[in-house]
Amino acid sequence: MTLRQVWGLALMALTPITCASCSQAGQVLGDPAPDLSLPAGIQVHFNHRDGVGYRSPIDGQWRKGDNLEAELINAIDGADEECLVAVQELTLPAVAQALVRAQARGVRVQVVLENTYSTPWSQMHEAGLPRHARHRIQRLAELADRNGDGRLTATERLEGDALALLAQAGVPMIDDTEDGSKGSGLMHHKFVVIDRRLVLTGSANFTSSGIHGDAGAPRTRGNVNHLLRFNSPELAAVFAAEFTRMWGDGPGGVAKSQFGRGKSDPALEQVQIGNQTISVLFAPHSRSHPNHGLRLIAQELGQAQRNIDMALFVFSAQALANTLQALVEKGIKVRLLADPGFASRPFSEVLDLLGVAMPDHNCMLEARNRPFTTPVKGVGTPRLARGDKLHHKFAVIDHKTVITGSFNWSPSAAHTNDETLLVIHSPQLAKHFTREMNRMWRGAELGITKRMRRKLERQHALCGSGRKRD
Repeated sequence: MTLRQVWGLALMALTPITCASCSQAGQVLGDPAPDLSLPAGIQVHFNHRDGVGYRSPIDGQWRKGDNLEAELINAIDGADEECLVAVQELTLPAVAQALVRAQARGVRVQVVLENTYSTPWSQMHEAGLPRHARHRIQRLAELADRNGDGRLTATERLEGDALALLAQAGVPMIDDTEDGSKGSGLMHHKFVVIDRRLVLTGSANFTSSGIHGDAGAPRTRGNVNHLLRFNSPELAAVFAAEFTRMWGDGPGGVAKSQFGRGKSDPALEQVQIGNQTISVLFAPHSRSHPNHGLRLIAQELGQAQRNIDMALFVFSAQALANTLQALVEKGIKVRLLADPGFASRPFSEVLDLLGVAMPDHNCMLEARNRPFTTPVKGVGTPRLARGDKLHHKFAVIDHKTVITGSFNWSPSAAHTNDETLLVIHSPQLAKHFTREMNRMWRGAELGITKRMRRKLERQHALCGSGRKRD
């Protein structure tokens, strides 16, 4: 039996049989539709997409989606000389084990992390940690408890801690305090460079909650993410240069690492992969820089002739909301799906597109706030399992240009964080992101959701219309 047939049988078990008497073309349940083609040298994977599936490493059950962790491990296992990893958070033991294997066979392995997540969780004490950090350790401990007896042995604790495994094997690691500072806004990259020929990057952190789901929560499927794989020595050289800036002379020694604004406004670079043009910009930049990330996004949005799709975790850049307002007034069709937890925050530009304003806890409105006079109909939030987030940061323009990366649409991404921003001109690749948008759109809640309305009513009861900031 082929893998495709195995997945078809598994999908039959996941797919309810409904509407037996409906007048529609017959279809074998679980038979995946033919996949879309991809440009030579480029692959893309979505951890929630329909038509494919894998066994979850959390509970062993079949689930829909691409296994992003397996893609990372396969790439690392194929490394011959070098593996450079820059990711905000790494807690997947199997990925760590792949890196340890690579180093053991002579591959040069180097890892850059965000300082908030650069300490092995098994060596942290919950006392004194904020609530979010305590909850994180509890989730990781539950994942490490492989026999489910509620007690962690020393072996389980080590084998369930990715960073402890790397440290034990002597894999060199640094974080964004290596430059002598307290760290950049965030070291928010999510990329791997293999042998200066492969690049893997996208929206996902290398964590169970970012890819598969949470322990003890069987309905979760992980934050909604994607992973791109590029086979291109030219693009790999661009990413390796960014890694080298951050790495400096590695752990210890002179503070030669460059993070955040210490990188002196990186330039926009372009690479060709076959017929596909890829623009790469690494943040951050000064607010006065003529080509910072938000301006690059605005420039690309401004090229739209027909439609723009957006799937965004964070959208808090007023300038981009203003750009979209002008485009909507010109007749450009806009669809926006935002993370439900972020969409109703006072500084969310999703509210602007819906034509409403929400005062914050100080009864203040966002500076230069400009809610649309006519709300955009194509704005909403996807329906997700409790605990999962829409973590994409992508847009598709006129079905031919994809904007993506680690870069959230926020001033912090542009001006303080270490980020990756990609603009990919490829109608073939755009079809894959449009399919992902359509998948989320089918179950989306459009307009002002119940959650938003409750918050709006509560804040307006406390603050009235709110006060404008200077």
